[in-house]
Amino acid sequence: MAEKTYAVQILDPAQGELEEIARLHLSLVGAESSRKITNKVYDALDQLTRFPLSGPPMRETELRNLGYRFLVVEKYVVIYRLIGDTVFVYHIFDGRADYPTLFRSELFK
Repeated sequence: MAEKTYAVQILDPAQGELEEIARLHLSLVGAESSRKITNKVYDALDQLTRFPLSGPPMRETELRNLGYRFLVVEKYVVIYRLIGDTVFVYHIFDGRADYPTLFRSELFK
């Protein structure tokens, strides 16, 4: 029996954040660092094609109840949600930021 795979859709805000992370690494550390962090994020997202519920639910009750989960990739937090057969990637935050508050304030505008 074939293993089920899920689509991963990186939404525009998350794509922009990943590009900004890559630019930051490029300017501070160099091209190799930029490639490495980008590849690590894409590798983590690739895992979601087979294991979409592998990231733990968000700790915040409101977000957890809406089905949001997260992955940690080095110092970055990827916020996503499985809807049907698609994993939607909403944001990629620096884990040192108050990302639950930032995401919740955007979500409930």
